[in-house]
Amino acid sequence: MHGKFEFAVRIVQELRAAGHEAYLVGGCVRDLVLQREPADYDIATDAVPAEVLRMFPHSYGVGAQFGVVLVMDGEPGGGAPEGNACVEVATFRSDIGYSDGRHPDHVQYTRSAQEDVQRRDFTINGLLYDPVADRVLDYVGGLADIKAGIVRTIGDAAERFREDKLRMMRAVRFAARFESAIEAQTFSSIQAQAGEITQVSRERIREELTKMLTEGRAQSAFDLLDRSGLLVQVLPEVAKMKGVEQPAQFHPEGDVFVHTLLLLRNLPQPAPKTLAWGALLHDVGKPATFRVAPGRIRFDGHVEVGVAMAREICRRLRFSNEDMDQIVALVANHMRFADVRRMKESTLKKFLRLPRFEEHLQLHRLDCLASHGDLGNYEFAREKLASLQPEEIRPKPLVTGNDLIAAGYRPGPRFRQILAAVEDAQLEGQFRDKEAAMEFIAREFPAQGGV
Repeated sequence: MHGKFEFAVRIVQELRAAGHEAYLVGGCVRDLVLQREPADYDIATDAVPAEVLRMFPHSYGVGAQFGVVLVMDGEPGGGAPEGNACVEVATFRSDIGYSDGRHPDHVQYTRSAQEDVQRRDFTINGLLYDPVADRVLDYVGGLADIKAGIVRTIGDAAERFREDKLRMMRAVRFAARFESAIEAQTFSSIQAQAGEITQVSRERIREELTKMLTEGRAQSAFDLLDRSGLLVQVLPEVAKMKGVEQPAQFHPEGDVFVHTLLLLRNLPQPAPKTLAWGALLHDVGKPATFRVAPGRIRFDGHVEVGVAMAREICRRLRFSNEDMDQIVALVANHMRFADVRRMKESTLKKFLRLPRFEEHLQLHRLDCLASHGDLGNYEFAREKLASLQPEEIRPKPLVTGNDLIAAGYRPGPRFRQILAAVEDAQLEGQFRDKEAAMEFIAREFPAQGGV
């Protein structure tokens, strides 16, 4: 913390020395009060952007229309070295109009710190800290709300959410992260305006959901999302899990939604985002495939349906292709652990070499802990993986297409079949050299006149 904190304090001191007001503001002050390490530091000042840019040569206007300057801890003009601190310095302002439900139409600079904090979202984020005098300035009741564990809007809740719809999601995230309650009027206003969250960009919604999933209190966050009415708006597929019964012998914990929330509760902190999303969506195909067969509940095809749904959700929320592929793979493979002890050696090794297999393994563990509690297949797969060398799981091919051509085989679709069979036999330990592999090919795949 000290490097970033000291840099931010130095900026405040320099602004003060030039005759300006300046304070640390927002989430960093909240975190300092809570004795947490802030991720970033923000400064509010009465200096206008042009003055800030002039005072700090290594600075950039990143939100000029909103009076925001990014000050870097680096050599002027040379780019900030990797890992160096950067601090956002924003001019005291009031925001005028929010036509798009997200950004102010224009801003009006003010000389008053007290007026500046009135435009912010929640009381816990409206605190100012004077590092020179070592005192917190609280014009909005934020200290009392931090002490009481309450998330409350600054001013009229309905108005704050009309200005910026994303604040509804942020209220849920903050309440979950800080194990707080959302103040009654604030919560009622979220419920009343939940349907308008779709005005926010999908990327912004994705980022808020990802933070909820990865910050360590995902179960609380998604319970609050559900009770607030936001879940059915942003992830209707997950909301449909509610009330979908499961066979008690495998899922004594309850319905699909209850199971999913229990799984989220056990996510590591911090959780990889793809693992977290895979955990959330692993059973997303169950509501659509629910049926009651003689003697038990069934979800035939829920993996295949879930894969298609997960891919659609990822596309809708504008995930990168890389993240989408991993999330979908987690959904696609989560049921395969039931067969690990019966798999052929070649099949098992191919399973164990899936990209980022540790996430598949972790998801299976979480899935078991949130249901029947039997970790036998998890332990088997984990121990098998630990016992194998990388070259045993992904051995160097003994035969190539060129070898087949040299042996008189004509290139075509049959090549893939032959090479796959050779790899399986190699993984099974049937041979270890090229000569034996070619003998296998001649025996199992006769050249048939060079075809």
